Amino acid sequence: MSRRLSLLAPLLLTGCGYHVAGTANALPPSIHSIAIPAFANVTTQYKVSDLLAAAITREFISRTNYHINADPDHADAILTGAVVNFITYPTIFDPSTGRATGVQAVVTLQIALRERASGKVLFNRPNMEVRERYEISIDPKTYFDESEAAMQRLSRDVSRSVVSAVLENF
Repeated sequence: MSRRLSLLAPLLLTGCGYHVAGTANALPPSIHSIAIPAFANVTTQYKVSDLLAAAITREFISRTNYHINADPDHADAILTGAVVNFITYPTIFDPSTGRATGVQAVVTLQIALRERASGKVLFNRPNMEVRERYEISIDPKTYFDESEAAMQRLSRDVSRSVVSAVLENF
């Protein structure tokens, strides 16, 4: 019996290479700090770039042990981003008034993570497109602009996706 166990032990101790999602780290071991400066914005939607940079910063802080700051001179890697397009269009209309009651927002981003010392690109998404739907109240008395809440949800979803992609090297 002990001979069988001794033959089986090496097989049990070797792994297949799989891991639980969100636990891998594909970044080089030399990276200890990441700078996330303000994102550029070439659209007329003024808050979305601030929301995205802040959400990605919070996500890195909550999910990793990297030191996160805004100064590229004091980091091993720099995550840069830009909002390059922002479009909204109605998706649902009220049949009685003809007014839009549902809106789709589409945001196009450019995100890259570079090692500061060598300039090597560690992660790159040159054309990342994200979408978020929100509703518009048709009653002027109870009108509530949900576009800001939608942009916060979009930022949260983007931050989760970006941090996972950076860590998993997808």
